[in-house]
Amino acid sequence: MNKNLWRQFIILFLLLAAFNVLYVANQPAPQGSLEISYSRFKKALQQDNVSEVTIQGDKLTGNFKEPVAEPRQDALGGNETVQPFESFRTTLPPIDDPELMALLENSGVEVSAKPPAKDPFWVNALLYMLPWILIFGVWWFVLRSMRGKGGPGGFMGNISKSGAKLYTREESKVTFNDVAGLEEAKQDLREIVDFLREPGKFQRIGGKVPRGILLVGPPGTGKTLMARAVAGEAGVPFFSISASQFIEMFVGVGASRVRDLFTNAKKNAPSIIFIDELDAVGRSRGTGLGGGSDEREQTLNQLLSEMDGFEPHSEVIVLAATNRPDVLDTALQRPGRFDRQVVVDRPDWRARMEILKVHTRHVPLADDVDFEVLARGTPGMCGADLESLVNEAALIAAREDAERVTMKHLEDAKDRVLMGAERKLMLTEQEKKITAYHEAGHTLVARFSPGADPVHKVSIIPRGQALGVTQQLPQNDRYHYPRSYLETRLAVSLGGRAAEKSIFGEVSTGAQNDLKQVTELAEKMVCQWGMSERIGPVFFSRGEEHPFLGRKLATEKTFSERMAWLIDREIENIIKEAEVKADKIIKEKHNLLEELAQVLLEEETIDEKRIDAIIQPEE
Repeated sequence: MNKNLWRQFIILFLLLAAFNVLYVANQPAPQGSLEISYSRFKKALQQDNVSEVTIQGDKLTGNFKEPVAEPRQDALGGNETVQPFESFRTTLPPIDDPELMALLENSGVEVSAKPPAKDPFWVNALLYMLPWILIFGVWWFVLRSMRGKGGPGGFMGNISKSGAKLYTREESKVTFNDVAGLEEAKQDLREIVDFLREPGKFQRIGGKVPRGILLVGPPGTGKTLMARAVAGEAGVPFFSISASQFIEMFVGVGASRVRDLFTNAKKNAPSIIFIDELDAVGRSRGTGLGGGSDEREQTLNQLLSEMDGFEPHSEVIVLAATNRPDVLDTALQRPGRFDRQVVVDRPDWRARMEILKVHTRHVPLADDVDFEVLARGTPGMCGADLESLVNEAALIAAREDAERVTMKHLEDAKDRVLMGAERKLMLTEQEKKITAYHEAGHTLVARFSPGADPVHKVSIIPRGQALGVTQQLPQNDRYHYPRSYLETRLAVSLGGRAAEKSIFGEVSTGAQNDLKQVTELAEKMVCQWGMSERIGPVFFSRGEEHPFLGRKLATEKTFSERMAWLIDREIENIIKEAEVKADKIIKEKHNLLEELAQVLLEEETIDEKRIDAIIQPEE
């Protein structure tokens, strides 16, 4: 709140205080009168010590015939003194006293009556108008605050500001050296940094720097970290904001914030604007999710205009990040706005090894820590996952009062991240037995299926939502999945159910998650990857995620009823073939199944070496 508003509040308070003083001062207050109770007044009347009284409304004043002495203390609360009073005052009770007038007449008291005192006209008028004055005063104050006199202190002046945080090179300590495993992305962004440092180098041969660069990749892969590294390397003003900060309940505020952001960026040019989670405002228009006056669409229109509108500019570069490029408006991705898309994908094992080294810079490590083994054992993990893994290992080491983080701590942290935290459940012996045979079935089918990923660890300790876990780790990162490999994955997923059916003669609910994964994978094989000979090399949208909600909502039917019947049959046949394969392996390796299950019941968790020690003698 600015000084003018404070000054207005003080003036209003002083006016109210002055009115209160004047109103109180206007009330009559007899001086030198003794305040007595009504009972005491009647007693003095009966003792014939009252000479005259005056009645005015419910107030009664009068004089004593003989002064009445009353003890009083001085102003400092010291010694008591006796003061004589010749007059008195009291308040009449709300109930009429019929004896009062008889007593007054019998005592020969002179009675005077006056009408009740009335406030002055200006006091009554002010009391009547005061509520309206307060109402209009508050309304005027709110309007003045919203208008803000065109300055920065007003309500609308503040709410229309972008709220972007400005970073300088000194404030941002992250550089490209702190970002590991994203060499291609760093190369694209280095060109932006070099252009801002030496624009003449590119302009000399007619080169133009991209107006906008869109960082695209799954969550946790380091898009925001890469932007922070650009801020640390560029040496120019860097404005950072989340796209959700543009949206406000007031229509037009988002567009105003976009204008304010670009205005500030142009004042500090050359500069960089980083917009995180761009899909919050950049979703495709005309999808039925909001009309033309929707606040989000107005914000998007203003962003499009600022990036490449009637007044082109090259001194402000926009850097944005999103993990949903498929939902962005096409006008946002065209050349001239976001000219270049930089894919920040999940790292391979070599990049994961470098990322682990970055995150363990300030962590004391034991000599047995092997980053290569750890990196190969964490397929699919992104930078955020690896950071969480290192932090979890440090917490485990701290709980054990260890001086350094060992490989065992890192392995335990990896199990916690991949398979979930251990849960203390009171399982019956029969439930433990079912879980052991179930996980042993997964392990056997994976071991005796050509091309299957090696089993890294098996556990019947409840973790996360599962009562048991069989963890497979591929030897290398995969980018293509042949049909034979996918069929093997189906068989491995059904191996637990096949083991339960073979040993107990029935199946349990423990295979629910396995069946869900099997059905989804078979559906994609048939509808999206053309791996069905009867259906052929065609693509159907069945099984796709909804582009806005990230899950299936309502699938548009683009095929006939006969084709739908064929798709269902093919999915069923693929799953049936995988089940037959799993049943065959379980029956052939029944003895190994029993042995594995017994070891699991005794040890609860076994690793790859222990599995080899059990299976290899029988091979």
